Amino acid sequence: MTVVTLPPGPTVPPLVQTAYALTVNRRGMDRMRDRYGDTFTVNLPPYGRALVISGPDEIKQLFMAGFEAADNPVRNLGKVLGPGSLFALGGEEHHRRRKLLVPPFHGRRLSAYEKIVEDEAVREMASWPEGRAFPTLGSMTRITLNIILRAVFGAEGAEFAALRELLPRMMKIGSWLAVLPEPKVDLGRWGPWGRFAAVRREYDDIVARLISKAERDPALEEHDDILALMLLSRYDDGTRMSHSDIADQLLTLLAAGHETTATTLAWAVERLRRHPAILGALVDEADAGGSALREATILEVERSRPVIDFVGRQVKSESLRLGPWVVPKGYTILVSIALLHEDGSVFPNPLAFDPSRFQGTRPDLYRWIPFGGGSRRCIGAAFANMEIDVVLRTMLRDVVLLPTDEPDERWHSRGIANAPARGGRAIIRRRGARV
Repeated sequence: MTVVTLPPGPTVPPLVQTAYALTVNRRGMDRMRDRYGDTFTVNLPPYGRALVISGPDEIKQLFMAGFEAADNPVRNLGKVLGPGSLFALGGEEHHRRRKLLVPPFHGRRLSAYEKIVEDEAVREMASWPEGRAFPTLGSMTRITLNIILRAVFGAEGAEFAALRELLPRMMKIGSWLAVLPEPKVDLGRWGPWGRFAAVRREYDDIVARLISKAERDPALEEHDDILALMLLSRYDDGTRMSHSDIADQLLTLLAAGHETTATTLAWAVERLRRHPAILGALVDEADAGGSALREATILEVERSRPVIDFVGRQVKSESLRLGPWVVPKGYTILVSIALLHEDGSVFPNPLAFDPSRFQGTRPDLYRWIPFGGGSRRCIGAAFANMEIDVVLRTMLRDVVLLPTDEPDERWHSRGIANAPARGGRAIIRRRGARV
């Protein structure tokens, strides 16, 4: 019989632990690490009893474990995005579906979307006011939503207008439902789950019409959009994805593919305005046609301002050893992204914003994990970084982002994503305009 060994942790009631861990200034987890070390136990709704880890060795062990040992937590984004979403799938079925969905997000397919990104950035930034402060988060959200809609569906039309209106409502409700326990009493249309079900039905109707149109298109094989690629793709046995699975996976791409990216872009604006030397060097590099510093800056924004709190796994084997600890079956393991990224033994002087730490090198994917890690790492990571790169390049080319000596913007939880509390405020003037 395997002897379970777990580290200590707080013993106060679960709701108190949750409030403490997720305080607005995000210091709750820091204080728990200061008291208990890199690994500690918690009891957080909706996960229940869980192990929090932030040491790189234990994280690598977890990410390298097969899905038979540790896999998708029972409570995850799948309850919002649907049973056909990658978030809901585990084991061999997750691997099978992931293999089918990888091609649109790499290589030639990825570069085909760059023009869409630049077009949407130019269009939105043309509306930015000059000489007065404004929050960029809403603007970045419009940019990334339009990008993912065009990349997924490949065109404009009535359905796109409907989705542009519908998706922000879905995300506002769904972001909170994803992190809250499901109620024991069904409140119907009066409760948040009932409201979400109603907008989900609207979404399914729109996507069903788009799928029907695409399937009737005789030139479908010539299209580069993700919906077309999904309809044309086949599993190894020659079968296709069902329409309901396609709808769930498209919602996953639409949801995960725009809100987190927009939030990272808002954080990039917030960081660059407070680091004028880096901002000036980025402008010079963009004018010269370079990209190395910009790419390093993106990695540093994602390190220093990760928009997601945790990566989760659940123990599926009888027990799982992580370092000195033996975790029992059914336990949830939460990898704290922020604690890892703020560990001075992993990233020296971790509270400094320093893109040079990533220049000339690629990040270790067991130590830099804004997109998660292992077999469940975000499938859209390369797409998101391409998108961020092109939007920043366009911004540096077309506008002057004015520095500020204001205090750093605080963290603000939006359910799934942690955003700058003031929306990544900016003051700009057009390139070439008089001061």
